[in-house]
Amino acid sequence: MPEIPLGSWIESLVQFLLDHLDFVFNAISVGIGSLIGALESLLKFLPYPIIIFIFAILGWRLVRRNVGILVAFGFLLIVNLGLWEETMETLTLVIVATVIVVVAGLPLGIWAARNRKVQVVTNPLLDLMQSMPAFVYLIPALMFFGLGRVPGVMATVIFAMPPVIRLTTLGIQQVPAELIEAADAFGSTPRQKLYKVELPMALPTIMAGINQAIMLSLSMVVISAMIGAKGLGAEVLRSISRLDIGLGFESGLAVVILAMSLDRITQALGQRHQSS
Repeated sequence: MPEIPLGSWIESLVQFLLDHLDFVFNAISVGIGSLIGALESLLKFLPYPIIIFIFAILGWRLVRRNVGILVAFGFLLIVNLGLWEETMETLTLVIVATVIVVVAGLPLGIWAARNRKVQVVTNPLLDLMQSMPAFVYLIPALMFFGLGRVPGVMATVIFAMPPVIRLTTLGIQQVPAELIEAADAFGSTPRQKLYKVELPMALPTIMAGINQAIMLSLSMVVISAMIGAKGLGAEVLRSISRLDIGLGFESGLAVVILAMSLDRITQALGQRHQSS
């Protein structure tokens, strides 16, 4: 049986994109690079007590007092370990990647919810994106954007986007038909129905997708250290190359603290809207 040259086809496609759309990738790289640089500069400029206070207050008000105290203690531990700057670099990458995922994923999810054909096409693509090993995304990101933080963010976006698209589609499709009929009876336009009925009702499910995207982004930006992304991932990679168990544990613990803080806060945002 002859072998299908699938790998050669993919290489040809990538080379075609590089030859004809290089200016697009350069523009994306400049734009995202500027956004990363500005946000990272802001987070590093702010004194760490201010950032810790903000996260602690969010945990206190959105979840409960104990969570706010634990978040503050966790971030103070990161400062004590000397990993504050690396944590802010990682947080920057997560925020930028999540913003891009939400901006791109929400419209796709809405489109798929309203168009059965779009959903049929996107479902296998999302299955592929979720099933593909994370390391594979580093290869095209490296070829299109070179080394650094931008390819790390782009690989993270592809890896973390499926939950937002899927859960946006699911949330809109689960809006009770009675509400849709009532909106139609009052003469609502499709735009009014979307913004005043469907999205508010689907918001808890959408927030669950955003929460998953943040967690996936955090795991991916650590892996992205292999192609030059900074942050805690670089410290993990350095500990592996040096067989430094202590550094590996400390940087891994910082990732866990950041992940738990973001997870609790985003979960609480979705639950608060659902209860209201």
